[in-house]
Amino acid sequence: QLVLVESGGGLVQPGGSLRLSCAASGRTLSNVDMGWFRQAPGKEREFVAAIRWGSGHTYYADSVRGRLTISRDKAKNTMSLQMNSLKPEDTAVYYCAANPGGILSTIRTPSEYDYWGRGTQVTVSS
Repeated sequence: QLVLVESGGGLVQPGGSLRLSCAASGRTLSNVDMGWFRQAPGKEREFVAAIRWGSGHTYYADSVRGRLTISRDKAKNTMSLQMNSLKPEDTAVYYCAANPGGILSTIRTPSEYDYWGRGTQVTVSS
């Protein structure tokens, strides 16, 4: 069983920055795809970014590429999302997720992820 806990959300002005973290516990993270997803009110959950734990290869949604950076710390079993140049449309609940044994073709698909955190609210507003 893998337990994921997010932290770091909050209220920030447009153009500002936030850093989200996801702490993983309960099992080793070898051969796992880790991802960030978000869900705004009235909208479906959408892919934000993902990282392959072993290789460190990263993948981004077009809407966030160049502004958000995903990373992982293998020693601490944590994943982070550095969010810069935030926009009001980035407002959502952000979820950390894990997909053990994931395949690259479905790395952006929420339904492929088996483990989820409870989410952390990010609000971008002046």
